[in-house]
Amino acid sequence: MADFLLVYRGGSMPETEEAQAKVMDAWTAWFGQLGGALKDGGNPFTPVSKTVSADGSISDTTSAPPATGYTIITADSLDVAVDLAKGCPVLEGGASVEVYETFPVM
Repeated sequence: MADFLLVYRGGSMPETEEAQAKVMDAWTAWFGQLGGALKDGGNPFTPVSKTVSADGSISDTTSAPPATGYTIITADSLDVAVDLAKGCPVLEGGASVEVYETFPVM
């Protein structure tokens, strides 16, 4: 088993309270489906970020679409993690999900 970072990019936020409640219900259901595979439910990101370069310079981050949140899951392989990511509610809002395998170094 390995840990996988799901990075969300783009998408939109629901505008009405009813739509927000529907999205929250979808997240709760997806987390329930993940069961023990869910390691960290994560959080959304603010739209403002800074990039620190190797030379120490700092600039506004301009990636498009921007990263908008994350979740960490545990799975047997990258393919399994990708299959689990296919159920992520963020996809319903037009976002994409990038799946990265992490590995322990410390």
